[in-house]
Formats: sequence, C-alpha cells, structure tokens
Amino acid sequence: MRICTLLVVLFVSFFGNAQDYFPKNDGVKQSFKNHVAITNATIYVSSSQKLEKATLLFKDGKVIEVGTLVVVPKNATIINATGKTIYPSFIDIYSEFGIDKPQPTPRKGFATQYDSSREGYYWNDHIKPEYNAYENLKYDDKAANLLREIGFGTVVSHSNDGIIAGTGLLWTLNDTDNNAKRILNTKVSQHFSFTKSKLSNQSYPSSLMGSMALIRQVYHDAKWYANGNSKTKDLSLENFNANRNLIQIFDAGDILNKLRASKIGKEFGINYIIKGNGDEFEKIEEIKKTNATYIIPLDFPEAYDVSDPYLAQQVSLSDMKFWNQAPFNLKILAENNINFVLTASDNKKAKDFLDNLRKTVLYGLPKEKALAALTETPAKILNQSALIGSLNKGSLANFLIVSGDIFEEKSTIHENWVQGNRNIVDKMDIEDIRGDYNLTFANQTFDLSISGELDKLEAKTSKDSINYGTKLTYKEPWLTLVIKTKDTITNSYYRLTGIKNKTTLEGKAVLENGTETSWTAIKKETAEKKEEKKEEKKEEKKDEPKVPEMIPVTYPNIAYGNAVKPTQETILFKNATVWTGEKEGNLTETDVLIQNGKIAQIGKNLSVPNAKIVDATGKHLTAGIIDEHSHIAISKGVNEGGQNSSAEVTIEDVVNSDDINIYRNLSGGVTSANLLHGSANPIGGRAAFIKLKWGYTPDEMLVKEAPKYIKFALGENVKQSNWGSGRFPQTRMGVEQVYEDYFSRALEYKKEWTAYNTSKVKNKVAPRFDIEMEVLGQILDKKRFITCHSYVQSEINMLMKLAERYNFKIQTFTHILEGYKVADKMAAHGVGGSTFADWWGYKYEVKDAIPYNAALMNGQGVVVSINSDDAEMSRRLNQEAAKAVKYGNVSEEEAWKFVTLNPAKLLQVDDKIGSIKVGKDADIVLWTANPLSIYAKAEKTIVDGIIFYDLEKEAATLATIQKQRNELTNNLLEAKNKGLKTQAPKKKDVGHYHCDTLGENCVVSHAKYQ
Repeated sequence: MRICTLLVVLFVSFFGNAQDYFPKNDGVKQSFKNHVAITNATIYVSSSQKLEKATLLFKDGKVIEVGTLVVVPKNATIINATGKTIYPSFIDIYSEFGIDKPQPTPRKGFATQYDSSREGYYWNDHIKPEYNAYENLKYDDKAANLLREIGFGTVVSHSNDGIIAGTGLLWTLNDTDNNAKRILNTKVSQHFSFTKSKLSNQSYPSSLMGSMALIRQVYHDAKWYANGNSKTKDLSLENFNANRNLIQIFDAGDILNKLRASKIGKEFGINYIIKGNGDEFEKIEEIKKTNATYIIPLDFPEAYDVSDPYLAQQVSLSDMKFWNQAPFNLKILAENNINFVLTASDNKKAKDFLDNLRKTVLYGLPKEKALAALTETPAKILNQSALIGSLNKGSLANFLIVSGDIFEEKSTIHENWVQGNRNIVDKMDIEDIRGDYNLTFANQTFDLSISGELDKLEAKTSKDSINYGTKLTYKEPWLTLVIKTKDTITNSYYRLTGIKNKTTLEGKAVLENGTETSWTAIKKETAEKKEEKKEEKKEEKKDEPKVPEMIPVTYPNIAYGNAVKPTQETILFKNATVWTGEKEGNLTETDVLIQNGKIAQIGKNLSVPNAKIVDATGKHLTAGIIDEHSHIAISKGVNEGGQNSSAEVTIEDVVNSDDINIYRNLSGGVTSANLLHGSANPIGGRAAFIKLKWGYTPDEMLVKEAPKYIKFALGENVKQSNWGSGRFPQTRMGVEQVYEDYFSRALEYKKEWTAYNTSKVKNKVAPRFDIEMEVLGQILDKKRFITCHSYVQSEINMLMKLAERYNFKIQTFTHILEGYKVADKMAAHGVGGSTFADWWGYKYEVKDAIPYNAALMNGQGVVVSINSDDAEMSRRLNQEAAKAVKYGNVSEEEAWKFVTLNPAKLLQVDDKIGSIKVGKDADIVLWTANPLSIYAKAEKTIVDGIIFYDLEKEAATLATIQKQRNELTNNLLEAKNKGLKTQAPKKKDVGHYHCDTLGENCVVSHAKYQ
C-alpha cells in the first residue's frame, strides 16, 4: 500500500507539473517569470526588523531584495501596498495536514492480542519509526486554504499515531505547484507520544508507565542494535537509529506528562521539542528547568454556561480557573524566557487560532515574541532559517499582506503568498460603500442606508417613515438594489444596478412597470450624523476588550491548592500527650520541638526563641500514618496488564502530585504512602514511596533514598481465568511457573553479563540490555524487595518456598487475609503482613478472612501493618488501627504501631519515620483527641517539618474557594451576556484506582463495595 501511495505521489509530481528539465511534448515551454515588487508597505523582515515605506522584490518564488531603496526592474509587476503591512508567512511544525487520520482497527473476537502483528519489525506494533509522512501524502487544497487564511505558509506534517510515530516532512501550502516544489525536506522530524497506535490492538502497553518503559527499552535496544549485536534484522530499529539526527518532537500533553517526557529525554541525552496543551504556567519553574522548546496550541476553553446554579455546581474550580488563566500562558512563558513556537493543530475551527493569537497579545504576550514564535523560531528549529521564517534576501517569497497590525482584532489578512504564488484571502482595497445616502430616481427621493461587514452588506430604504424592503448585492464594482414598492396589493419591485463613483452611487433603474430611468445616491453627512458618530466612537471605546485579572496560580492549581509552596518552620508543641511509638511509650504533658525538618527535642518545659508555639494541651501528638499499600496519586493506569510480567514499569514515573486524594489523606493524618502497581500480573511494576507534600512536584515527593520495592501478586486477579483474556497463566499452578521461568531467565541473564564483563576477548558481542531482567536481578541481589498481593495460604506457602530456592525472601505479604493460618511460617521466613482490619467476603478467595487476622499474626511475631488499598479508607486508617483493639485485644500503643512504626519497618524506613524520636524526620500529626477514637480529627499534619494540613485554616480555605467560585461565576455569566461562545457545564469525574483496575481510567465502583 505504501509503495502504491508513493507511486501516486511521484506520478503527480512528475506529470502533473513537470520540473524545468523535463521535456515538454504537449505545447510550448516558455513561461514569463518577471520580478514582482510590493511597494510602499510596512515590512517586517523579521520579528525584530521593521521597515517603513519599503519594497519587497522577488522572482521565481524567492526574495531578491527588501528595503527602502530597492530599485524596481523594468517590466516588473508592481503592487502598491500603501497602508498595508507585510509579514513572513507563519510556520507550523506540528501539523497533520495532508495525512489521513488512522482509523481504529476492529478487534477480532474477544481474545486479547499480546504479540506483534508484523514480521521484521520491532516486537511492539506501537513503535513505528519506519513510517514516513512523505510516502503517505495527499495534498488537500481546501485544508491548505484554511491554513493560509490564518497566516500559515509552511508546515511540518506527520502522522500522530503511535508511541514512536515515524517521521514528518517540511512542505509549503502551495496550491499552484506540485510536491516536487512544495516539499522542502522529506524527513525533518521524528515523533513520539505516550499514546498507542490506532492501527493495532496489541495490548501492551496499557498504561502511561508502560509507554514510558517501552520508550526506554527502545533506546536501549537501538543502541544495542547499532553496535551490531543483533543476529536478526529489525527495520524499526534501523529506522529509529537513522532518525536520531532529526528533530525529536514529543506530544506530551498535560503539565506532568511534559515533565515526564523531559525526564526520558535527559536519561538518553535527547532534548525533545515538547508539544504541550497550554497549562505550562501551572508549574512554570519546573517547565523552565526542562530547558526544552515547547509547541503551544492556541485552543482556549470556551466559557461555561453557569446560568443554572445547580448545573453550575458540576464545574470544578480548576476548570473555571483554567478558563480564566489559559490566555495568560504565553505571556508567562515569555516572561520566563522559555522558548516556544505555536501550532494550530488543536483548533477545531481554523479561525479560532488567529482570534486566540490576538487574545494572547491582548493579555500581555509581546508582539515581537508572538511573531518570532510563528516565524524565526520554528525556522531555526528546522535549520531552515535561510529559506523560511524571514524575508531576507534568498528566502522563499512566503509572506502575508495585512491591512494593518496582524495582532489587532480589526486587521485583515488580504493575501498569503507562498513560494511567490499569490493567494487572495480577502481582497485588498475593496471600495467601502457603507453610509447614508439620498437615493433619487423617477422624481422620488428616498433615504438609503448601507451597513454591515464589507463581505456581507445590508441595505435599508425608507421614505416618510415607511420602510421599503431592500436587498443589496455588491460585487465590486457592480451594485444591485432590489426595492419593494409601497404597493401592498401586488408584489412589485424597483431594480437598480450601478457602480460607485467617488462619493456617489449611480446607474440604471427599472421601475415596476418596466420603464428604465437613471438613479443616483449621494452620500450625506449632517451635523446630526456627525454627532451620532461621536457617540458611536464613545461607545466603541467603551466596548474595547478588557483584560480580566488573572486568578492566582496555586500549588497545585486546583481547589485546596496552596497560595505559595509551604516551607519548613520551627515549631514547639507544648503540653501534648505524645505517642512516641518507642520504648518510652506515651508521654503526658510533654513538649516536642521540630526544627530543620527533624524532631529536635522531646521533654518538658522546652523553650526555643522564635519558634511557633502550638498549645497542645488536651491533644495527642503522634508519628504520621504510613499507608503501606496505596493507589492514590497515580496517573493514567495502576496496572500494566499487557503482559504477565511488568517489572520494567515503575510507579515513580507516574506519580500524580495534583491528586486531591493527597490533601484528603493529609486531613486524615497520613504523611507518607507506598504507591503500588495493581495485581493484574504475577510480576507487577515497581513501587514509589512518597511523602504527601501537597503542592510539591512528583520528584520532590519521592523519597529517593528509601529501599526499592516491587509488587508481585497471587490469586484470582493474576490468573485472569474469569476475565476472558486468554493470557498465561490461567491457573494458580501456572502462576508458580511464571515465577520459575522469570527467575531462571534472570539468573541466566546475570551470567551472560558477568561473562561479557569479565571476558577479555576482542570484538565480543554484548548481551541485550533488558530493563525487566535488570529489575529481577536486583531482587536476586537483595537490592529490591517484594510486596506481594496474596490471599490463599497454599499460594503464600508456595511463594515463600520459591523465594528460598532462589536465595531471597519476601519482604511483605499484602492483604494476606489467610495470614493467620500460616503466621508461624511467615515469622520463620521473616516476612511481614500488611492486612485489612475487617474486610472479608468480597470475593470467593476471601471467604476465610477474619477480623482477628492482624492480632493473630502479631501474636506469632510477624510485623503487622494495616493498609488501605483505597483512597477513601486511607483517610480513616486511625480508625482501622483501632479495630485491632476490639478484634484481638491488642493494646492501644501496639495497635497504633500498625499504621506508623510497623509499616515503616516493612518499608525499611523506620530509622527515619514511624515514631517520635529525636533525629527522625518531623512527620507528625496533632490530633484533637485519642487518635484511635472515631471522634479524633487531625488538627495539623506535618511532613518534613512543613505544615501541609491545618484544620484551623480550613474555614479560611473554604471561604477563599467560595470567593473564587463566585468571582469566576460572574465572569462566566458576563462572557455569556457579551455573546461569547459557551459550553455546557461538565462534571469532572475523579475515581479511585484499586488493585484490579485495568486501563488508564479510574473507576468509582469496585468489587469490594458491590
């Protein structure tokens, strides 16, 4: 198919309009290629060079000279552009112009596709560097015209389909010539995204973290392949390596994905050009640190119709704020010296691009920066500055003729010349016939008023307060008026045709009886009219667009976000009941000092200058709660279920620092969480241990020095026999064999690398670097630790025995609802148990669960914690811990350790957090009452000595949220009243991930609640 398409392109190129050196057998070959001079114009040679009353001279599609003293050759075509402004035509480096959008491939039956559908290419269908846009072109005159109408003359076209989507080409929007002249560079860019190809149903990757892992593996494989280590040919890797010298464009999307794309680039020495989505201002400091150039779409959200107060409640504050803030994005990027270019790719209506461009200038983007972002900067990125992006000598004659300043609302693009070919967008110097006239014919005088837009004029004829229905047609220079007579019995008309002659309209009239006569319409301007015009001008000034005040950005930029990033404080708690979690037990009327993010002193009657004093009399101070098993704060997929092992993926890649559940957990006293992969696979992805630093970035939340973990899983979820997937394993026996297979392969992988690294043979062949095997090797080397989803005692026994065969141990069994049956064996193995307090019966393999499980395991010497596995339950883990007192008579102090010190031990961070001890991190919570009480509230939640939740400030926070909603609601109503486009209120659904959630979207419902 690709070959056929290429032949069509070549046929059109060669025979549709042959090159100069081709024979001409169907007529004479001579053509006239005179100079063309555009004179008396204001010319922007570049964004920083402006010439007044200048001339642009070009020939054969290229600029010959530009300046104020240009000598125009004889026989040149001269176009007088007095009062007009000339700009270089715009460049869009992110377009799908001329490329057919791929249609989704229908699924074949219910079976999941796990393997690639291609041979000789990379093992994953979503990696397509071999795709070349220039081989799949279809020039579209209509689409080209729409782009020219908003100023574009050159675009980079690519197929936006796949994680690695192939190459793009640079070509012009030149209707007159063919691809032989249009195409400036067949391969100029290589394109990336986090989104799978629509042309394949291959299941992997099924998550954002899977896409990131796949891109990393491609880079490793490409290097290995380039060094000649592969025994087979891989056309994808060959093309990927060949494309490495092209510009690398990454369609990242939202604000966090831009940081993720940059992170991958830095790992492999690639500085991607990153396409964003207009929210860069929300984390401007982090965007600046990427040192990337950004492609910014100008697709602002329409105002929400909040007329109905009940429907208006569905619109989130974050969406309201974004509507207000988005037009300021480019101003903020420019102020921070961040390099950017603009694209029309996201605009559903092309016209919106120019409207929004002018809006950004109105909102503070300097015009020079705006012009550079559309001309010089993209040309420089493409290494084509000598050819496009300016009107210097030798550049293509790609330019716009505009009625005035292109960034002003009333300016009109008249012409867009591409490679010296004239494209009329809106005819220049159209005679303006609008005004009020005395119309005379057949001895009668009428009042004639012509108004409206130049391209859509309207006329009104009246006499003695009687209106005569009038229809006007104006095609310069001809004017036609059809006027209904005052005869109310029959339909009869006066028909007038004529032309404009200075201030007079005149011509021939045909009366209702067929008699011909002449007519004239003389423009009138009375004193009264002059006064009216003055009033109109006043009104126009009143109606000049106003720039609203930008709602301040918060951290994160949603409800409950911080006005500024909170910082460390020196805080002295006085007279608290302190739950130390250490041998000292609970201390009454005790002071605790936190300083520099650490617990500095514990004692009575402490006094420290300049410390913030918190009266904790009658209150309880504890270590912060640690959730050993959480799925909050994860972006776009908790399971990478496309394979039965996903050790190559890591939750660290997809920490979502903007998840409101972070704030909600802080309000429940949670200060840190172990974010786990789901349980779709026997071998899941790597975990991320974070501190809940609300308003900080994902990188700032990660506890980098903490020991590294990986999620394994047993039971119903991994065998998937009731899911209809057809993937191995389908039985619990098969699950064990998956582990045997992968660990035996990991051992062999280690041996291959050991042999390679110790060999002194020349020209030795390096093994393939495999991220998945590297991670499993870390387990074998006791550098990464397993937390395993588990229920049934037989499987729990199986995995402990398997681990012992491979000389490592399981660190934690999570859920472990039959742990009480094998607690002695768990203690002997040295594995901990992280369980639910009293969940049971929510699926068949949980039928033997009992609420005494935690107490029974604890009694056998197993380190026990209670976890949430749920964004709602994690807010009440203090109450979950209290259940151990009821079910098993565990002491209050010991029960509290189930959510503080014990999970810290399981995560091997108990030297830093989990108890109140001098020198440990100041992750502490002040409670209004005994923390195990259902009446206790977290009053202050502190992480690393920073107050991230303060109950005393909650009322003020809610008041601020309501104030902003009210202000924005009024602004939205005002926008609607002004006639601006609106959209219906939309509820932003935010669900919760659980172990068995598949795909990138959260679900609210879950088996545990059904």
